[in-house]
Amino acid sequence: MDSSKFTAAPPSNETVERDLTVDDVPGLRPSAPDAGRTPLLFDVIIAGCGPTGAMLAAELRLHDVRVLVLEKETEPVPFVRIVGLHIRSLELMAMRGLLDRLLAHGRQRPAGGLFAAIDKPAPEDLDSAHAYLLGIPHPVVVRLLEEHATQLGAQVRRGCAVAALEQDDEGVTVELADGEQLRSRYLVGCDGGRSTVRKLLGVGFPGEPSRTETLMGEMEVGVPPEEVAAKVAEIARTDKRFWLRPFGAGAYSVVVPAAGVSDRAEPPTLEDFKRQLRTIAGTDFGVHSPRWLSRFGDATRLAERYRVGRVLLAGDAAHIHPPTGGQGLNLGVQDAFNLGWKLAAQIRGWAPGTLLDTYHAERRPVAEDVLDNTRAQMELHSAEPGPRAVRRLLTELMDFDEVNRRLVEKITAIGIRYDFGEGPDLLGRRLPDIVVKDGHLYGLLRRGRGLLLDRTESLTVGGWSDRVDHLADRTAALDVPCVLLRPDGHVAWIGDDQRDLDDHLFRWFGQPAR
Repeated sequence: MDSSKFTAAPPSNETVERDLTVDDVPGLRPSAPDAGRTPLLFDVIIAGCGPTGAMLAAELRLHDVRVLVLEKETEPVPFVRIVGLHIRSLELMAMRGLLDRLLAHGRQRPAGGLFAAIDKPAPEDLDSAHAYLLGIPHPVVVRLLEEHATQLGAQVRRGCAVAALEQDDEGVTVELADGEQLRSRYLVGCDGGRSTVRKLLGVGFPGEPSRTETLMGEMEVGVPPEEVAAKVAEIARTDKRFWLRPFGAGAYSVVVPAAGVSDRAEPPTLEDFKRQLRTIAGTDFGVHSPRWLSRFGDATRLAERYRVGRVLLAGDAAHIHPPTGGQGLNLGVQDAFNLGWKLAAQIRGWAPGTLLDTYHAERRPVAEDVLDNTRAQMELHSAEPGPRAVRRLLTELMDFDEVNRRLVEKITAIGIRYDFGEGPDLLGRRLPDIVVKDGHLYGLLRRGRGLLLDRTESLTVGGWSDRVDHLADRTAALDVPCVLLRPDGHVAWIGDDQRDLDDHLFRWFGQPAR
């Protein structure tokens, strides 16, 4: 959508809003002159308190945005599923001072073997201080991110399901399942692949439905480990969707193809696992004492739009795909980092006219790429002769460092380059956690502000100092004179000319303060 008719407003310590006309934005209606309408108590309501919703709430609170998070579940999920945080997500957590909290609850392992489970080590010289995978329980990630958000001042209400919404040129009215109505300036749907917000918006979710289904869980086995390993090695030669892997404390991670596609809203039973194990392996391995049981399909879908007026989508509400490569949670958290500062800028009144629309422009192509690489990986898991031949060929090609590096950077999201126009290759990319005086770069980004890293020691951020920090440091480990970083750590400008810098400060951070 065209948001060029947002008019600039002077920066202020008060929450202000740009003027918006109904004709400018599809999906908006004029404000009714009803003085009794529910007041705008919040700047942003977020539907869904998973990792994406909790991270977005925290990012908004860094800018004093009034945030309410609505979670339909009354309690956290009862089962413990292990997820993997990839390199870029770990870098983002380091930027906000969260990484140590997460490391205390996770297990680090090499970042290799991620693409279609092809067993190749990651390149040794990946350009990151966090070149590993962090395996961590999903509920722990949610809890730590929710605690982070509430410590910053976000409100979280559980047992609250969104039932209806209506937006006008001043805000969004959200109706809950119990009939309560709430008002906010914006609404963000972070409510998962079956997103109510997306459906209420009428946003298309095209793609492919599930063709196959896989059971996944953690449980104990009743046979010796060597018997499990021998049988798994035998089956893995022809079926890449099957494994039993020791997880510690006597538990195994079990993944086994299912007989058909069923309702994934219904969790599988232990008997379902036993039946499928006997069908494929000839034994059920004596599995017992499940910790959690789940199923997933290979449905692949992408929202047509990430924004309709004052309502936006993030995380699984905007994209779903098979879990191969472990990219889903990471993709959603990275959506939140991209959107948070932009939506805050819109609410605080200093956002340039098209800034909020860059969220769709930047993140939807990233999701498209993830969907494509998961499609490719699922094909490589097939037991058919053609995909098996392609898998053997790709396994050989990954012995070339350039091929292996490209796939690792794709899965871990450190290869993303946003289109900021012509310029050096570093433009639009994330900057690693380089050494600067008195520490490391990411320690300077905890407030969610922009940063000018100035090796010339001659530039200034001038009237943008209320939203952009400045570090003059001749010793910074950079190959260029100066860089301007956005709050999400991506390089928005490279150079040494003050006038050119001012143009880019205006492009990303709006009008300077008077």
